[in-house]
Amino acid sequence: MELARIVENLLPSTVMATPGKTARDARPANDAARLTSRDNRWLKEFRMALRGGLPTEGGFVGVEGARLVEEALRSGCRIQAVLFSEFGERHHQRLSSLIDRPEMAFPVLRTTDRLFEGLADTERPQGVAALVHPRENSFDDFVRAPLFACAPLLVVLAGVQDPGNVGTILRTAAAFGATGAATAASGISGTANPFSPKALRASAGAALHLPILAGMSLSILLAQLKVAGVRTLAASVHEPREGDQPLLAPWQVDWCQPVALLVGNEGSGLTEEVERSADARIRIPMASGIESLNAAAAAAVVFYEAARQRNAAAAPGLPAKIT
Repeated sequence: MELARIVENLLPSTVMATPGKTARDARPANDAARLTSRDNRWLKEFRMALRGGLPTEGGFVGVEGARLVEEALRSGCRIQAVLFSEFGERHHQRLSSLIDRPEMAFPVLRTTDRLFEGLADTERPQGVAALVHPRENSFDDFVRAPLFACAPLLVVLAGVQDPGNVGTILRTAAAFGATGAATAASGISGTANPFSPKALRASAGAALHLPILAGMSLSILLAQLKVAGVRTLAASVHEPREGDQPLLAPWQVDWCQPVALLVGNEGSGLTEEVERSADARIRIPMASGIESLNAAAAAAVVFYEAARQRNAAAAPGLPAKIT
């Protein structure tokens, strides 16, 4: 019995560091102990989530880099583990106040620089990563406006395939006061996973803070928005046909009512069927000779106008302020 206890105390990282155990006493007692086998179960989980870009069996996604890990720790999302390499130890002090909070019950793991490089998704890894479980949101969470907002301001990504664009749109939308986001396929084009490593980096962690409905059926989502009284605005790349709704400029829209902006595929935009089913179609007026903007750039222009109107409504008589 005594010998067994001694052995257990000498090997905390192998006895306790098993994916899925999130109690505070699962944290390795010896912070200097390192995971030194490529086949370690924890390192396999991180490799799948980061380099593989896939959620783990428990639904955890990988975030990498000091800033993203900090955002994950602040987001209120469930954390399964944080991993430092030898090089990444320099970030431990920056994150210690968040890691050591009593309610943050997860293991803090160490490994070598070489093994960390083998699981990282970036070319020059900073040596710190975390496994995070994104919030699970209902449709009610998605359309609910927080107290500071005059109405829901939503973005629906329908067929946006580039994870960098997905992340950038989410970051921009959040910066200008969007209250929720959804991703859906449009026609034959799916939308990139907003929780993939590249999308998370592009969103600068915004995807962990915004209520997001991922992978919904677009037709069902549009029907639910109509029932909920949310006006849908299609960002259009098609010329209107006879009998179609006129194209509105962003400043011709009342953004202080419940609104969902539909953003389509980078190349082909939204399908004409989706555009026609929307309550209105909008397009950014541009100089002649310029066909269109990048999806993320267009979303930034539109959401800036939305924020300008909503800030002006919140403080009538004062200049609109974008923060």
